[in-house]
Amino acid sequence: MLKNKSFVKKTRKGNVIRVVKEHYLRDDIHCGFRNCNVDSCVNSRRRILMLHDNDKINIESTEFKKITPLSLDLEDEENQEFQFLIPDTNEFINHIDIFEKPSIKDVIVLETVLDELKGNSLQTYNRVRSIIKDHGATRGYYVFSNEHSKDTFIDRLADETPNDRNDRAIRVASLWYKTHLKLFGIDVLLLTEDAGNRDKSKQMEINTSRMEDYLSAKDNSLELLDMLGNVSVEKDLGWAGYKPYLSKIQIEEGIKNGFFIQGTLKISPYNFLEGSIFGSIKKDDEEQVKILILGRENMNRAIEGDKIVVKLLPRSEWRKSPGELLIDEDEETVPAIPDGNPNIDQSVPETKITNSEPPNKRQKVISTEENLDQKPVEGDVDEIFGEPTATVVGVIRRNWRQYVTFLDPNMAKSSSAKALGTISSVYMLPMDRKIPKIRIRTRQAKELVGKRIVVALDSWPVDSRYPLGHFVRSLGDAGNRNTETDVLLLEHDVPYYEFSSNVLSDLPPEGADWIFNPERDGLTNGSRKDLRHIDVCSIDPPGCTDIDDALHCIKLPNGNFQVGVHIADVTQFVRPGSAIDTEAANRCTSVYLVEKRIDMLPLLLGTNLCSLMSNVERLAFSCIWELDSEANIINVDFFKSVINSRASLTYEEAQARIDDSSMQDNITLSIRNLNMLAKKLKVKRINAGALTLMSPEVRFKLENDSQDPLDVEMKQLKETNSLVEEFMLLANISVARQIYNSFKDKALLRRHPQPPQTNFDNLKAALSNLGIELKTDSSLDLANSLNFAILKTDSYFNTLVRILTTRCMLQAEYFCSGTIPESQYSHYGLATEIYTHFTSPIRRYADVMVHRLLALSIGYEKNSVLDSFDSEKMNDQCKMLNLRHRMAQKASIASIELFTNLFFKGKTVIQEGYITQILQNGFSVLIPHYGIEGIVYTSNEILTKDQNVSSILVYNKESNSLISPLDVSIHLQLFDKVKVLLHVDDKPVSANVSSMRRKISLRLIEPQIEGLSLTPLEREEIMPHLMKSKDLEHKEEEIIELIEKNKIDKIQSL
Repeated sequence: MLKNKSFVKKTRKGNVIRVVKEHYLRDDIHCGFRNCNVDSCVNSRRRILMLHDNDKINIESTEFKKITPLSLDLEDEENQEFQFLIPDTNEFINHIDIFEKPSIKDVIVLETVLDELKGNSLQTYNRVRSIIKDHGATRGYYVFSNEHSKDTFIDRLADETPNDRNDRAIRVASLWYKTHLKLFGIDVLLLTEDAGNRDKSKQMEINTSRMEDYLSAKDNSLELLDMLGNVSVEKDLGWAGYKPYLSKIQIEEGIKNGFFIQGTLKISPYNFLEGSIFGSIKKDDEEQVKILILGRENMNRAIEGDKIVVKLLPRSEWRKSPGELLIDEDEETVPAIPDGNPNIDQSVPETKITNSEPPNKRQKVISTEENLDQKPVEGDVDEIFGEPTATVVGVIRRNWRQYVTFLDPNMAKSSSAKALGTISSVYMLPMDRKIPKIRIRTRQAKELVGKRIVVALDSWPVDSRYPLGHFVRSLGDAGNRNTETDVLLLEHDVPYYEFSSNVLSDLPPEGADWIFNPERDGLTNGSRKDLRHIDVCSIDPPGCTDIDDALHCIKLPNGNFQVGVHIADVTQFVRPGSAIDTEAANRCTSVYLVEKRIDMLPLLLGTNLCSLMSNVERLAFSCIWELDSEANIINVDFFKSVINSRASLTYEEAQARIDDSSMQDNITLSIRNLNMLAKKLKVKRINAGALTLMSPEVRFKLENDSQDPLDVEMKQLKETNSLVEEFMLLANISVARQIYNSFKDKALLRRHPQPPQTNFDNLKAALSNLGIELKTDSSLDLANSLNFAILKTDSYFNTLVRILTTRCMLQAEYFCSGTIPESQYSHYGLATEIYTHFTSPIRRYADVMVHRLLALSIGYEKNSVLDSFDSEKMNDQCKMLNLRHRMAQKASIASIELFTNLFFKGKTVIQEGYITQILQNGFSVLIPHYGIEGIVYTSNEILTKDQNVSSILVYNKESNSLISPLDVSIHLQLFDKVKVLLHVDDKPVSANVSSMRRKISLRLIEPQIEGLSLTPLEREEIMPHLMKSKDLEHKEEEIIELIEKNKIDKIQSL
């Protein structure tokens, strides 16, 4: 049956056009019920399974179960009540966390609902699609194409809104199912929160229910009931509320006329009440400056990552001094909740806020009307006094996610006393201090005490002091190492779930028995070269199993060298558009934690079939140069190959071969020549302006059984680290040139923008006080300056300067050529005009994409593959790559912090450190011995909780230092050496907020500053508890291999 379906749409140019499409209606769409014997459904299933008239249907086959996922649950047979669920669109939007639970089964997902989800909430749509794809057959999720069934399709009536038409379509489909399944004793239940929809359904004799009522009737449903989303609560009493956002029209007009500025909100890691965006504060000026948003009122319900619109405050309210550090406490003490009252009683007086508000918080905030009249800033930036501040007037796009939280310890005692099933409202404090506490309604408050709880945000009304959310799941006990690892993975949005059956089905059917086949793998037809006769080796960290790269070097008769970098040919196994490719494109990168690795690819590929292990034939993508004795490139070639590595060496083993003159085998000679050439390549890079930057890197010694850290120390690098790095860089640069020359507007490249000169101001000033000039006009000037930034009295000083210089850099990022001017392609840190990532396809999806482009450029791949490199898709993928890359780095750092905290738990250590950052009421200290950093607070208000006592040290803007108001000779500034006491308390994790976040605390030992440093009496008390060096010594059999932070030290972040 053919119908015409028309609708209107807006074009990219803003024109509205009417589109008419042919709409086919069928009479053979089956219901999805496994035992249905209605002729139309039986015939439909036979057609889908492509069976002939005489063929029998195998009801036990996987194919049959996939197309008929709805089945009778025999466990419910005694109740004689069989029911399939039909949720409307809002049920999925508000309660998607519930539908993802395995206990929710036999769900009919209507085509109407999917279409609405795609238009209203793409994120929810994708999650529903994932349930159907991964669990449809086992949990009974079936998509019914009601919009293409002649029995259920309806036309929109005159004067009927699209929403009303869709609600009616859902009711019609529900009625059809009710009638169709009646013969089998099965009923349907329409889930909807819309009272009007429920009334109309009852008139049609369709059973309906709210989600809460449906769950309440189920056994053991407390956890599911807590997961109800979008639950309304009463208004906070005694709370004036936030200002409503401006209308969409007002916001668009304000942005157009330069009154408003839009950007993505970033919250300071040191002060959760200090946010910022980057934008232009001068009309018709593209220069981006940092604009501060200070305090909850000015943030106006915006959260980290939200895309917001702000209005500048008057210059009299701009900030004149640096931000404050906030102690690891909540913004305020939460009032008690009277028993039996599900809503928090805000009439109870709250404890005065303790050092949690910047000076601007209590200043007058201009009304919306006044803001609209304020003109854009004119004049030069130099004329601006102080840092610009602003207030949020609207949110363009929310960036909410699920957050790991813990119950406010102030509420732990009262919550423990509540009986299960008693409804109460509680505050959950996110592990990420940049997120405000979240108010949820729960029936299992006592079960939340001392746990890590995942919470989802639902809304933030103007009359609610804090956002509202709902319980998602419990991760386990706070303080447990496995739980805390799950926490850091979730908080950094690292996909760490098991690979789905769809993904695993794309792996080679031979599994681990796969072997190289010359005919299948292209050797026979000449598309792949045979390099198995060449002495190739790999050099990696100890215990590395995902070996991406291998090298070789042969001296040629003309005195030059043939050097080869061979990279795992991942694209031979990961084909474009496959399930495994889609999953890799989502994960983007492997993530390296202290004690484990989260793989981008399934283990069969990453640690076996793609890994360039020794003494097995493996497929590779080879980059072969001819270099002269000065490491100049004579020529370069790229081709697919098959290799057989002779040795899988660690950095230490390769270094030992270089140093042992008695070793003269081919592999050793190859490594020595590679090392010689690498040194010359490095000199060329440095002479061109490449930077040698540093970051403190840590490694742990782990105990065999519990994997808790026994020791922590700085990682030492060897010559062979640099050897590998130089040739990986050379390969990346060579490949970048090749793919860009072939695809000017579709090459995936990596750029590192030059940092603004203002980023170096504090560092320059601090070095100037020491008589050292830091030149930053170019990367070469900076590199030369760093070489001379030396103090003869301090061997660590140059390393420290390089660490702080690293923090002045901007983030490197992936991009698609043709989307920005070619002048912006360069990589500042590496001093190269063009760069990409080619050398790690096992652990980076960017490299997989580059491999495909390179294969196209040499004619290995067909041009049809180029269709997947659409510019818009490339841009979207680059954004995902950049996000995942940043999150992976942060997760690695968080893992180091976790194990550092575990190592120092209950221990007390005194160590020397250097001041690396000055803030208004504290300073950061880097401790070289452990490569860790912490904060020392200098405010008496924090140290003594006495708000009537002034700060011990006061910030001086001119010198960027902290000075005693009583004695100006007492001051602290950047690079000062200090001695500190490190300690992580061993109180129960639920004791207080600090215990739940379990951070290292630092106290100043030297210099001695009254009121700040430890007193002689305090020193005397801690001396018996100090951890001596001998406490770090352990028998060798108790220590396993060192677990390193990254597989390759520096180039992962380049």
